[in-house]
Amino acid sequence: MHEHISSAYDRDLEGLITLIMKMGGLVEEAILNAAKALENRDLELAEQVRAGDKAIDALELEINDVAARIIALRAPVSKDLRSILIVLRLAASLERIGDYSKNIAKRTSAIADLSPVEGTGFTLRRMAREVQGMLKDTLDAYIRGDADLAEDVRQRDQDVDQMYNALFRELLTFMMEDPRHITGCMHLHFMAKNIERMGDLTTNMAEQIIYLVTGEMPDEARLKSDRTAYVSEVE
Repeated sequence: MHEHISSAYDRDLEGLITLIMKMGGLVEEAILNAAKALENRDLELAEQVRAGDKAIDALELEINDVAARIIALRAPVSKDLRSILIVLRLAASLERIGDYSKNIAKRTSAIADLSPVEGTGFTLRRMAREVQGMLKDTLDAYIRGDADLAEDVRQRDQDVDQMYNALFRELLTFMMEDPRHITGCMHLHFMAKNIERMGDLTTNMAEQIIYLVTGEMPDEARLKSDRTAYVSEVE
Protein backbone atom coordinates (compact mmCIF):
# COMPACT_ATOMS: atom_id res chain seq x y z
CA MET A 1 0.00 0.00 0.00
CA HIS A 2 2.78 2.43 0.96
CA GLU A 3 4.69 1.57 -2.22
CA HIS A 4 1.55 2.25 -4.29
CA ILE A 5 1.08 5.67 -2.67
CA SER A 6 4.77 6.50 -3.17
CA SER A 7 4.57 5.57 -6.86
CA ALA A 8 1.48 7.73 -7.33
CA TYR A 9 3.20 10.64 -5.61
CA ASP A 10 6.24 10.28 -7.87
CA ARG A 11 4.03 10.43 -10.97
CA ASP A 12 2.28 13.51 -9.60
CA LEU A 13 5.61 15.21 -8.89
CA GLU A 14 6.91 14.36 -12.37
CA GLY A 15 3.84 16.05 -13.85
CA LEU A 16 4.51 19.12 -11.72
CA ILE A 17 8.15 19.22 -12.81
CA THR A 18 7.08 18.99 -16.46
CA LEU A 19 4.88 22.04 -15.97
CA ILE A 20 7.61 24.08 -14.26
CA MET A 21 10.06 23.27 -17.07
CA LYS A 22 7.51 24.26 -19.69
CA MET A 23 6.92 27.53 -17.85
CA GLY A 24 10.67 28.10 -17.58
CA GLY A 25 11.09 27.61 -21.33
CA LEU A 26 8.41 30.21 -22.07
CA VAL A 27 10.03 32.67 -19.67
CA GLU A 28 13.48 32.17 -21.22
CA GLU A 29 11.96 32.90 -24.63
CA ALA A 30 10.20 36.00 -23.29
CA ILE A 31 13.45 37.41 -21.86
CA LEU A 32 15.33 37.05 -25.14
CA ASN A 33 12.46 38.25 -27.33
CA ALA A 34 11.83 41.32 -25.18
CA ALA A 35 15.48 42.33 -25.46
CA LYS A 36 15.57 41.59 -29.20
CA ALA A 37 12.41 43.63 -29.77
CA LEU A 38 13.97 46.55 -27.91
CA GLU A 39 17.26 46.48 -29.80
CA ASN A 40 15.55 46.21 -33.21
CA ARG A 41 12.55 48.43 -32.38
CA ASP A 42 10.42 45.45 -33.42
CA LEU A 43 6.92 46.33 -32.23
CA GLU A 44 5.40 43.14 -33.60
CA LEU A 45 7.78 41.01 -31.55
CA ALA A 46 7.18 43.23 -28.52
CA GLU A 47 3.46 42.59 -28.85
CA GLN A 48 4.11 38.84 -29.05
CA VAL A 49 5.96 39.05 -25.73
CA ARG A 50 3.05 40.94 -24.16
CA ALA A 51 0.50 38.44 -25.47
CA GLY A 52 2.64 35.45 -24.50
CA ASP A 53 2.63 36.47 -20.85
CA LYS A 54 -0.91 35.09 -20.58
CA ALA A 55 0.39 31.57 -21.19
CA ILE A 56 3.00 32.02 -18.45
CA ASP A 57 0.35 33.22 -16.00
CA ALA A 58 -1.91 30.30 -16.92
CA LEU A 59 0.88 27.81 -16.21
CA GLU A 60 1.48 29.31 -12.78
CA LEU A 61 -2.21 28.86 -11.95
CA GLU A 62 -2.11 25.27 -13.21
CA ILE A 63 0.99 24.54 -11.12
CA ASN A 64 -0.71 26.00 -8.04
CA ASP A 65 -3.80 23.85 -8.65
CA VAL A 66 -1.79 20.65 -9.22
CA ALA A 67 0.37 21.29 -6.15
CA ALA A 68 -2.68 21.91 -3.98
CA ARG A 69 -4.25 18.67 -5.22
CA ILE A 70 -1.08 16.69 -4.48
CA ILE A 71 -0.89 18.10 -0.96
CA ALA A 72 -4.58 17.32 -0.35
CA LEU A 73 -4.49 13.78 -1.76
CA ARG A 74 -1.00 12.59 -0.84
CA ALA A 75 -0.32 14.55 2.38
CA PRO A 76 3.43 14.70 1.70
CA VAL A 77 5.78 15.32 4.61
CA SER A 78 9.44 16.18 5.14
CA LYS A 79 11.45 16.39 1.89
CA ASP A 80 8.42 15.50 -0.24
CA LEU A 81 6.52 18.50 1.11
CA ARG A 82 9.60 20.69 0.70
CA SER A 83 9.79 19.65 -2.96
CA ILE A 84 6.21 20.76 -3.57
CA LEU A 85 6.61 24.07 -1.76
CA ILE A 86 9.79 24.89 -3.67
CA VAL A 87 8.02 24.23 -6.98
CA LEU A 88 5.45 26.84 -5.93
CA ARG A 89 8.24 29.33 -5.14
CA LEU A 90 9.94 28.66 -8.46
CA ALA A 91 6.66 29.19 -10.32
CA ALA A 92 6.05 32.49 -8.51
CA SER A 93 9.53 33.73 -9.44
CA LEU A 94 9.09 32.66 -13.07
CA GLU A 95 5.78 34.52 -13.22
CA ARG A 96 7.46 37.71 -11.96
CA ILE A 97 10.28 37.36 -14.49
CA GLY A 98 7.64 37.01 -17.19
CA ASP A 99 6.02 40.21 -15.95
CA TYR A 100 9.34 42.06 -16.18
CA SER A 101 9.76 40.83 -19.76
CA LYS A 102 6.27 42.08 -20.57
CA ASN A 103 7.12 45.47 -19.01
CA ILE A 104 10.18 45.77 -21.27
CA ALA A 105 7.98 45.00 -24.28
CA LYS A 106 5.51 47.71 -23.21
CA ARG A 107 8.25 50.32 -22.88
CA THR A 108 9.63 49.32 -26.30
CA SER A 109 6.38 50.58 -27.78
CA ALA A 110 6.69 53.79 -25.76
CA ILE A 111 10.16 54.66 -27.09
CA ALA A 112 9.69 53.44 -30.66
CA ASP A 113 9.44 56.98 -32.04
CA LEU A 114 12.22 58.47 -29.88
CA SER A 115 15.80 58.92 -31.05
CA PRO A 116 17.84 55.81 -30.17
CA VAL A 117 20.50 56.10 -27.46
CA GLU A 118 23.61 54.66 -29.06
CA GLY A 119 24.80 51.32 -27.71
CA THR A 120 22.16 50.90 -25.02
CA GLY A 121 20.04 48.37 -26.91
CA PHE A 122 23.05 46.09 -27.32
CA THR A 123 23.96 46.42 -23.62
CA LEU A 124 20.43 45.58 -22.51
CA ARG A 125 20.35 42.58 -24.82
CA ARG A 126 23.69 41.41 -23.39
CA MET A 127 22.27 41.72 -19.86
CA ALA A 128 19.18 39.79 -20.94
CA ARG A 129 21.27 37.00 -22.47
CA GLU A 130 23.22 36.69 -19.23
CA VAL A 131 20.02 36.42 -17.18
CA GLN A 132 18.53 33.93 -19.64
CA GLY A 133 21.68 31.82 -19.30
CA MET A 134 21.43 32.00 -15.52
CA LEU A 135 17.81 30.90 -15.68
CA LYS A 136 18.60 28.00 -18.01
CA ASP A 137 21.34 26.80 -15.66
CA THR A 138 19.02 27.21 -12.66
CA LEU A 139 16.41 24.98 -14.28
CA ASP A 140 19.12 22.47 -15.23
CA ALA A 141 20.35 22.51 -11.62
CA TYR A 142 16.80 21.81 -10.46
CA ILE A 143 16.38 18.81 -12.76
CA ARG A 144 19.83 17.40 -11.94
CA GLY A 145 19.76 18.23 -8.23
CA ASP A 146 23.05 20.07 -8.76
CA ALA A 147 23.75 22.43 -5.84
CA ASP A 148 27.15 23.42 -7.29
CA LEU A 149 25.59 24.66 -10.52
CA ALA A 150 22.98 26.55 -8.53
CA GLU A 151 25.75 28.19 -6.50
CA ASP A 152 27.51 29.18 -9.73
CA VAL A 153 24.32 30.93 -10.85
CA ARG A 154 24.13 32.66 -7.50
CA GLN A 155 27.59 34.15 -7.94
CA ARG A 156 27.00 35.23 -11.54
CA ASP A 157 24.37 37.73 -10.45
CA GLN A 158 27.28 40.09 -9.68
CA ASP A 159 28.02 40.27 -13.42
CA VAL A 160 24.45 41.42 -14.12
CA ASP A 161 24.71 44.03 -11.37
CA GLN A 162 27.95 45.36 -12.79
CA MET A 163 26.47 45.68 -16.28
CA TYR A 164 23.48 47.48 -14.79
CA ASN A 165 25.68 49.90 -12.84
CA ALA A 166 27.75 50.72 -15.94
CA LEU A 167 24.62 51.32 -18.02
CA PHE A 168 23.09 53.47 -15.28
CA ARG A 169 26.11 55.80 -15.37
CA GLU A 170 26.07 55.84 -19.16
CA LEU A 171 22.41 56.87 -19.20
CA LEU A 172 23.10 59.62 -16.68
CA THR A 173 25.81 60.97 -18.95
CA PHE A 174 23.50 60.97 -21.97
CA MET A 175 20.81 62.85 -20.03
CA MET A 176 23.25 65.45 -18.70
CA GLU A 177 24.81 66.06 -22.11
CA ASP A 178 21.55 66.27 -24.04
CA PRO A 179 18.22 66.81 -22.21
CA ARG A 180 16.38 65.61 -25.33
CA HIS A 181 17.43 62.09 -24.34
CA ILE A 182 15.86 62.27 -20.87
CA THR A 183 12.57 60.56 -21.71
CA GLY A 184 14.20 57.75 -23.67
CA CYS A 185 16.92 57.26 -21.08
CA MET A 186 14.41 57.03 -18.26
CA HIS A 187 12.54 54.28 -20.13
CA LEU A 188 15.83 52.48 -20.79
CA HIS A 189 16.80 52.77 -17.14
CA PHE A 190 13.55 51.14 -16.04
CA MET A 191 14.12 48.37 -18.59
CA ALA A 192 17.63 47.79 -17.26
CA LYS A 193 16.25 47.69 -13.72
CA ASN A 194 13.70 45.10 -14.84
CA ILE A 195 16.51 42.89 -16.14
CA GLU A 196 18.53 43.41 -12.95
CA ARG A 197 15.50 42.28 -10.95
CA MET A 198 15.17 39.22 -13.19
CA GLY A 199 18.71 38.35 -12.17
CA ASP A 200 17.80 38.71 -8.50
CA LEU A 201 14.76 36.46 -8.90
CA THR A 202 16.80 33.85 -10.76
CA THR A 203 19.37 33.96 -7.97
CA ASN A 204 16.61 33.44 -5.41
CA MET A 205 15.48 30.40 -7.41
CA ALA A 206 19.03 29.04 -7.33
CA GLU A 207 19.10 29.46 -3.54
CA GLN A 208 15.85 27.50 -3.24
CA ILE A 209 17.41 24.68 -5.27
CA ILE A 210 20.45 24.64 -2.99
CA TYR A 211 18.05 24.35 -0.06
CA LEU A 212 16.14 21.54 -1.78
CA VAL A 213 19.31 19.55 -2.46
CA THR A 214 21.24 20.17 0.77
CA GLY A 215 18.49 20.96 3.26
CA GLU A 216 20.21 24.25 4.11
CA MET A 217 20.14 27.76 2.69
CA PRO A 218 23.53 29.14 1.52
CA ASP A 219 25.58 30.41 4.46
CA GLU A 220 27.45 33.24 2.79
CA ALA A 221 25.62 36.46 2.09
CA ARG A 222 25.47 37.05 -1.65
CA LEU A 223 27.40 40.10 -2.80
CA LYS A 224 25.22 42.73 -4.44
CA SER A 225 26.94 45.06 -6.87
CA ASP A 226 23.96 47.31 -7.55
CA ARG A 227 24.99 50.58 -5.93
CA THR A 228 22.88 52.96 -8.01
CA ALA A 229 20.89 54.05 -4.99
CA TYR A 230 24.07 55.66 -3.68
CA VAL A 231 25.23 57.31 -6.90
CA SER A 232 24.96 61.08 -6.73
CA GLU A 233 27.12 62.04 -9.68
CA VAL A 234 28.76 60.62 -12.75
CA GLU A 235 32.30 59.51 -12.06
